[in-house]
Amino acid sequence: MRTDRIVLKRTVIMAVLTAMMLTLSSCNVNFTLNRQEPQNVQDMQDTQDEAYILFTSDVHCGIDEGFGYAGLKQIRDTLEARGYETILVDDGDFIQGETVGTLTRGEAVIDIMNDLHYDVVIPGNHEFDYGMDGFFNVVKRSDFPYISCNFTHNGELVFEPYIIKELMGHRIGFVGVTTPTTLTESDPTHFQDEDGNNVYGFMQDESGQMLYDAIQKAADSARSDGAELVYLIAHLGNESLCSPWTYADVVANTTGIDVVLDGHSHDTEQVVMKNKDGKDVTRSAVGTKLNCIGYSIIKVDDDKLEVDDTDIWSWPNKEGAPELLDIQNIIRKDVDEAQNRLAKQTQQVVAATDYDLTTYYPDMTDEEGNKIRMVRRAETNLGDLCADAYRDQTGADIAFVNGGGIRADIEKGDITFGDIIDVQPFENRLSVIEVTGQQIADALEWGSRMLPDEDGGFLQVSGITYDIDTSVPTPCIEDEEELFVEISGKRRVSNIKADGKPLDMNGKYTLASHEFMLFDHGDGFTMFDGAPVLKSQVKVDDQALIDYIVQTLGGNVGSDYSDPYGQGRITIKE
Repeated sequence: MRTDRIVLKRTVIMAVLTAMMLTLSSCNVNFTLNRQEPQNVQDMQDTQDEAYILFTSDVHCGIDEGFGYAGLKQIRDTLEARGYETILVDDGDFIQGETVGTLTRGEAVIDIMNDLHYDVVIPGNHEFDYGMDGFFNVVKRSDFPYISCNFTHNGELVFEPYIIKELMGHRIGFVGVTTPTTLTESDPTHFQDEDGNNVYGFMQDESGQMLYDAIQKAADSARSDGAELVYLIAHLGNESLCSPWTYADVVANTTGIDVVLDGHSHDTEQVVMKNKDGKDVTRSAVGTKLNCIGYSIIKVDDDKLEVDDTDIWSWPNKEGAPELLDIQNIIRKDVDEAQNRLAKQTQQVVAATDYDLTTYYPDMTDEEGNKIRMVRRAETNLGDLCADAYRDQTGADIAFVNGGGIRADIEKGDITFGDIIDVQPFENRLSVIEVTGQQIADALEWGSRMLPDEDGGFLQVSGITYDIDTSVPTPCIEDEEELFVEISGKRRVSNIKADGKPLDMNGKYTLASHEFMLFDHGDGFTMFDGAPVLKSQVKVDDQALIDYIVQTLGGNVGSDYSDPYGQGRITIKE
């Protein structure tokens, strides 16, 4: 973390409320925000000197989790009833992540967002997971505009780079940007033509300058178009994997941006840092699955538009606000109808588990009280289960599952079809290739290169064990698109054993994984190029997981998967 960052205060809702207070009625819940309620006409007039920009990010189909979309609707309605103007924006990754997205290709989520009257959104990397046809279908279905200053097709921008919105008679510019790591963090083939050439791009030069220039041009244009303030709606994040395209890289290399509303890394950091001219820029992030909702208060002082405060409201409770508080509005109705349409299929019980199967650290939370994801940086029991399913259902010697492809926990008790889809929502198809021990070693090295930071390419494994020494700098060399090139230097991965025996670097092994990793360069894995294909598209990954539990384990996940930290296949030395 840069030393010039200053962490801002957070407003946290504890138990039922602190930052917000609730007034309950027989079948309705009204939010009372931490601003003085207008008592008369003069007070109502005073509110017209302030307005709210509300923002969400990385909802990942969590339509009734955290505040829920119904809670977001209640907040916006309450503000507007008090005379505040509002603008609602989203920082990307809203149509993928749970069953309601997978089974409707994001359409059910878009319908809800339409009723919420979002004003502007940007695409996140996971908006492209249903392919380009799927992406442009949801864009067409959307009643709100998409913006992006760096998403291109054959070198031309797909969307407008910025949009101007008015609040209190003043013009505000919103510039959109999507992380260039999208090329590998979604399926890389989605961005290619039939000959395998990239025709879609995100201005991904390795220096970052192309991205900085695109953002600067859009910000300058917004100013020329009369914007008094400029907000960057960003899906960039703070992960070192995303360098040189993190929000901090962008702020340090641009001017004219007042506030960055950021997503992608699922964090809740509230930061102030210096831009290229040494001026303060606020960056705000709102976590994931509506566990937080962001706000930026705009005020008019002597006819000058200023940012008064930018922060987040948090909902750390396990049960979502719409259910716990019985929020009833049109969005609650939309959510209930969407879930009811899918319930018959998703609630079918397919198996059971005696233990919680997790993607999170069981005993760690961040300072906001939110769980910390483990599956992208350490072995988990759910990671073991998924990898074992790949190996069992294909008969391969070794199986790999990228941590970013395991998306949800399974709680102790019955396992439904919906639970399985939530875990593996991408419908990746399993294949088996023949590889050398050297290719296996290179893949493990690549998958561990970002530790101790998390990375979607971190490998959960079956049929193999290995050690990682995080004190050794990564020896991985990558190209400008963050694809693996070679290993140069001391390796941090050692003591690799396949089936209990030291890995033979020249030996041949069968490897099971999905096409995203084996053939499509997903998460940057290129070391398998040219490997002989032994089995192609054996079955969809979620079906493989069901079949493994039902057929091989007898319908029940037992004591072999009791430890949330897994079976000791991956040893990480700090």
